[in-house]
Amino acid sequence: MAGHSKWAGIKHKKAVVDAQRGKMFSKIVREIMVAAKQGGGSPEANPRLRLTISKAREANMPKDKIEQAIQKGTGELPGVSYEEMVMEGYGPGGVAILVQALTDNRNRTAAELRSLFTKHGGNVAGAGSVSWQFQKKGAVLVKASLIDEDRLMGFVLEAGAEDIRLDGEAYTITTSPQDLERVKQALSANEIAWESADLTMVPSSTVRVDEQGPANQLLSLLDELEEHEDVQHVFANFDIPDAILTAHAGA
Repeated sequence: MAGHSKWAGIKHKKAVVDAQRGKMFSKIVREIMVAAKQGGGSPEANPRLRLTISKAREANMPKDKIEQAIQKGTGELPGVSYEEMVMEGYGPGGVAILVQALTDNRNRTAAELRSLFTKHGGNVAGAGSVSWQFQKKGAVLVKASLIDEDRLMGFVLEAGAEDIRLDGEAYTITTSPQDLERVKQALSANEIAWESADLTMVPSSTVRVDEQGPANQLLSLLDELEEHEDVQHVFANFDIPDAILTAHAGA
């Protein structure tokens, strides 16, 4: 998993900038609307909505904007109807890529995402060809400078964490989807702030991409997929050296 935490950290810092531009807000609004449409507008009875509202608050989204998104999702206010779609494919180096999107026009979004894969030397694959390589997990990033690993391990494992891994300057805490909230509460109770906390898709194995050319081409593909307005999440099973990740982020 080397490289994944650094990539997640880079993405988190970028998300903060996106939030300031309002770009992240629009993605979270869609997620709230779909969660409310599927499971109802009560966060207490709708775990997916509860998690998304938590994400919205961490991004400093105004309360009234959150409430409007919920009301649009439940139909109390008029709004665009979004549906979920997943696109699977491969990037340079044979890296498996899973793209989760929310769209009001499935055909348009599919065509645009397929074009991005082709542009960057990748290809779209059939349903199920990539998703079997990933498992849904909770993932929390915590700066290593904030806490000793033994102390962190003591209370997060008790709260339900499955694994703790130190990658560079951050710990990655992995949980089952059901235990993510408990681990966040344990961190809060011990006054430890997290860099990011969300549901993710963890690959069962990784593909090493050592050469700078293919690695940069892959990272450019992932960047453009994430920039697409309909895309909510992008997951990939790459293992790229930290030096290449850092250089690409600074380019």
